[in-house]
This record gives sequence, structure tokens and C-alpha cells, in this order.
Amino acid sequence: MSSNPQYRFSRQSHHFGHHHEPTLWQRIHIDPWLTVLLLTICCIGLTILYSASAQDSDMIIRQLVSYGVALVVMFIIAQIPPSLYRTFTPVFYVLGLMLLVLVDIIGEVRMGAQRWINLPGFGSVQPSEFMKLGMPMMCAWFLSKRDLPPSLFSVAVTLSLIIVPVVLIAKEPDLGTSLLVAASGLFVLFLAGLSWWMITGAIALMVPVGTFAWYFLLHEYQRMRILTLFNPEIDAQGAGWNIIQSQTAIGAGGLTGKGYLDGTQSHLHFLPEGHTDFIIAAFSEEFGLLGVILLLLIYACLLIRSLYIAFAQPDIYSRLLAGAITMSFFVYVFVNVGMVSGILPVVGVPLPFISYGGTAVVTLMAGFGLLMSIHTHRIN
Repeated sequence: MSSNPQYRFSRQSHHFGHHHEPTLWQRIHIDPWLTVLLLTICCIGLTILYSASAQDSDMIIRQLVSYGVALVVMFIIAQIPPSLYRTFTPVFYVLGLMLLVLVDIIGEVRMGAQRWINLPGFGSVQPSEFMKLGMPMMCAWFLSKRDLPPSLFSVAVTLSLIIVPVVLIAKEPDLGTSLLVAASGLFVLFLAGLSWWMITGAIALMVPVGTFAWYFLLHEYQRMRILTLFNPEIDAQGAGWNIIQSQTAIGAGGLTGKGYLDGTQSHLHFLPEGHTDFIIAAFSEEFGLLGVILLLLIYACLLIRSLYIAFAQPDIYSRLLAGAITMSFFVYVFVNVGMVSGILPVVGVPLPFISYGGTAVVTLMAGFGLLMSIHTHRIN
């Protein structure tokens, strides 16, 4: 038996949460702890959105509708056993790839990006969102059918499954989503027991790959975002503006904040995207460091519960998929907080369930629906 800790994660059988008689929550396939934590974060999101949007009631109503749709999607997804998801995973993945190719051919261009396609009867959809779930599902499906830890061949095939959609998404261009999709697949590889010599080799390759990406793949505005990370003042009125104003808002909040509805950076429109990507800066200004710590603790509880669910699964597919969804959610939070505070480049990643927006909320809630399905059904 390998001593690799990821391998032990992918192979060890657990019996957490088994009951002789299913509880009411298990019968309706809902996890109460996840549900309470998700609803708590959504309530915090509505509270700060009301302030950050200059008390725009229409925006609050639209966000409420998005939450409602997302919760219904979560409930429906939770009712379907993971065995069915495992069976149709390749179909879902191929369909996602086809939609990404269609985006490149007939996609709608908005604000300089070609990310949407218009489907009759559905309206505009962003196929890259589907791959946030399709990617970990496909990687977990493939690796669960192979011997673990994965061989070099299995790793190469898995990386191919990751690279193709990531390149298509990056071409749109959508660097933030492409990174999230790549991370969701790489987490499956890591949890499957990827050997440390492979991990070390991948880290060593980051230098030449990063150099190639800098000169041949990244757009000029993306390179500028990275440069302004180290020195926002080089383009204080342009790419550095967001970081400067965000750090100003965070610093102005101090320990306890200015008070609800008393923030100035977002209300006076100094803070761009104060209701979307930079909403935690508006939150920090009004509720201070203590408020941010409380929010991060709630996120931490959500992550701990999700990891518990992943460890509790008796089969490899469910464990790899649940673990990857959990770690991908962590990346969402980490990247958003990191870019707002100025320790990561601005890549357009929303703060989960707090930032305004419908598509991301539905996708994230669908992921938690998968977790609940995995937790309340069992694959033998």
C-alpha cells in the first residue's frame, strides 16, 4: 500500500454518517448543515449587496430570483443518484466541448469577449460555466476506472482532458474561468494520488510554460494586470485603479468597520465593480476586519463539512468528485479575496454567493447539489 497521502484519500473506505434507518434529511437527499451554511452566506450576500449597489431594490430582487433558481437546481440535482451522473459523465463532457467550439464559431461578443451562445428556448448561455462541473466529473470518471495511484499514461490522458476545454475557454478570452476549470481537474489528479516526483516536475515546468504564456497566450490587458499586482501605481488610472481603491476601502474599515450603509468607496463609485468581483472590499469597509473574519469562518465551516462528505464516501468516483468540488470552491474564495486584497492578479472571479450575478450562483449551488447527492446516495 502506498504511503502517498492523496492515495490514501482516494482508496480508504470510511463509514461516517451511516445509519440503519435513513433520516428525514437523507430521504429528501438534503444535507442540513450545508443548507444552513449556504443560506447564511446568501443572506449576508443580500445584506451587503443592498449597500454596495446604492440600495438598488431591483438588483436585490434579481439576486433573490437567482438564489431561488439556484436552490431549486441544487434540490433537483441532489435527488439524482451519483451512479447516474457517473454513467452520463462522458456525454456531459463532450456536450460541453461542443458548446465551447460553438462559442468560438458563432458566439456572441460582449465587452470584447466571445463567451456566450444563444440557444433557442434558453436564451444566452455561457458554456464555460458547465465545464466547472463537467471537468471534475470527467476526470473523476476516468481515474476511477484506472489503477491508483495514476500511471504516467493515466496522468497524460487526464491532462489532455483538462487542456482542451481550458484552451478553448482561455481563447474567449476568460482567464479567470479557464484557471478555475483547470484547477478543478488538477485537484482530481492530486487527490487520486499523483506522485510527488510528478508534482515536482510540474512545478519545474511552470517557468518555461509561464514564459511561453506571457509572450504568446496572454492578452495585453492580462499582462498589465499582473504587472500592476506588483506596482499598482504604474497605471493608477487604468489597470491599477481597482487594486488601489480596493485596498483603500479595506484599510478604511479598520477593525470594526464604518457601519452598515456608511461605506464611501462603493457609494461614491470610487470602487469599480463594488457589487460583483470587489464586493468583499465594500463588506470590509462597512464591517471591518472582524466582519471579514466571521465571513471567512463561515466559508471555512462550509469547506470542512464538504471535506467530511468527501472522506465519508465508500467509492473512488464519489470521493474524487466531492473532494475536487470542495477544493475548487476553496479556490473561488481564495482567488477572489487574494485579488481584492492585492496579493493576486485581478482575474474576474466572483466571491461565492456574495457577488451579484446569476450564472455563477446557479453553477456553485449545482456543485453543492452534487455533494448532497453523493452524501445521501451510496454507490457500491
